[in-house]
Amino acid sequence: MAFMEKPPAGKVLLDDTVPLTAAIEASQSLQSHTEYIIRVQRGISVENSWQIVRRYSDFDLLNNSLQIAGLSLPLPPKKLIGNMDREFIAERQKGLQNYLSVITTNHILSNCELVKKFLDPNNYSANYTEIALQQVSMFFRSEPKWEVVEPLKDIGWRIRKKYFLMKIKNQPKERLVLSWADLGPDKYLSDKDFQCLIKLLPSCLHPYIYRVTFATANESSALLIRTFNEKGTLKDLIYKAKPKDPFLKKYCNPKKIQGLELQQIKTYGRQILEVLKFLHDKGFPYGHLHASNVMLDGDTCRLLDLENSLLGLPSFYRSYFSQFRKINTLESVDVHCFGHLLYEMTYGRPPDSVPVDSFPPAPSMAVVAVLESTLSCEACKNGMPSASRLLQMPLFSDVLLTTSEKPQFKIPTKLKEALRIAKECIEKRLTEEQKQIHQHRRLTRAQSHHGSEEERKKRKILARKKSKRSAVENSEEHSAKYNNSNNSGISALPPPPPPPPPAAPLPPASMEAEASAQLSPQAVNGVSRGALLSSIQNFQKGTLRKAETCDHSAPKIG
Repeated sequence: MAFMEKPPAGKVLLDDTVPLTAAIEASQSLQSHTEYIIRVQRGISVENSWQIVRRYSDFDLLNNSLQIAGLSLPLPPKKLIGNMDREFIAERQKGLQNYLSVITTNHILSNCELVKKFLDPNNYSANYTEIALQQVSMFFRSEPKWEVVEPLKDIGWRIRKKYFLMKIKNQPKERLVLSWADLGPDKYLSDKDFQCLIKLLPSCLHPYIYRVTFATANESSALLIRTFNEKGTLKDLIYKAKPKDPFLKKYCNPKKIQGLELQQIKTYGRQILEVLKFLHDKGFPYGHLHASNVMLDGDTCRLLDLENSLLGLPSFYRSYFSQFRKINTLESVDVHCFGHLLYEMTYGRPPDSVPVDSFPPAPSMAVVAVLESTLSCEACKNGMPSASRLLQMPLFSDVLLTTSEKPQFKIPTKLKEALRIAKECIEKRLTEEQKQIHQHRRLTRAQSHHGSEEERKKRKILARKKSKRSAVENSEEHSAKYNNSNNSGISALPPPPPPPPPAAPLPPASMEAEASAQLSPQAVNGVSRGALLSSIQNFQKGTLRKAETCDHSAPKIG
């Protein structure tokens, strides 16, 4: 059985490519120095966090070690006098926080051993070069023809993968390079299948795969030997770097940024796509394409490190494609990583961020078309094309390959099945990680939107409107209740009596007084109002003449 339910012995479960973030929570002043309490978090989970305490001198030591990268990092300057003042400490804390943000967001710096040890000393305290040398020395006890010349210190980006310059004792002029690596979190092959597949790699012959001279493995690691190439990798060509120099020195801050010629881009791109298609057709998972894993042999590109997927090592670009749920197979991972590689060949540097919204001017629009199909927002959202589809695009379709070497890589049926199951497990872990990142991003976006100043203003306005509306509704409801209660009281009273009969004519004096009151405004509003009151008070009922009425309401009988 290729897939193991329990982690294999020696398997490192920690994924070194998961980004670390760091936030200074507080500072505390001791007798002669200040300590900064830093909260470090791995990935998106708040539960996966811890505290470390660092002094300014620790930051200064890290910064001195990172000078090899040739970058101008924003570490606050030293201060000998007044460095215990409260305002100065607060200002320095801001500067140190900015420094941490810069090194943790730089793709190369964030993955280097120096930064990992500073932020996570519990998991990165070992001397990996010493461990590798011990393992290699133990192996060579039974293989006396090999001899270690020197360690090639830090030429790669991986913390748990080390390189040594080698020679064969009876061929002292021939130089070889040995790579040794631990098992990674994506190692799902059984020990037996793993060791068989590692030993198969020297039999792989392909014009665009760099030949493995020797390969072996045990239950916890593997070592492979290849010919040392003085010209270096495709990344060395782009950055005009020396292969033996440390990774940080070679690639962090290139002195001259210049892409390759269009014909080189077309030829190298076509060769790399051909070998990707070959591996995909064989069912051999790769997932580790980047410019440092492409060896240059004249005008021919040859792929390196086929063993990485067997070892279960995470990809250099994992922190990029783990953001996009549609890049969820190793084939689509290879195509997306090819986009990164093509961008670097074209512009002489990697993209600042992915997805890429707009591309700078390129030697050909055909280049931009391939970049858009692998790095654009639409491509990352909808999914990657296949390697076969890219080969049919105008940039590569007219490239003539002159090699006559016939590819050979025979994998037994049983091992093919083991590879298929291991590939599914690698993809499953990736899919689960992408799902968690997607959910976290949605939650963070919702919280950020809810807590934004504009959103708070909107909520205040809505709250005021709702309060006013509620007050109006309450007022109307109260008014309606009051009217209803009055109406119900009126309807309960007896009906009004019929109107009285017409009054008899007033006496002449009274009539004159009334006429005078109606005709003269002063009689109503002026001084003569008293006369009117006097007339009313002196009114005598007996002076009225009796009125005669004729009642026609009785029924008539004919």
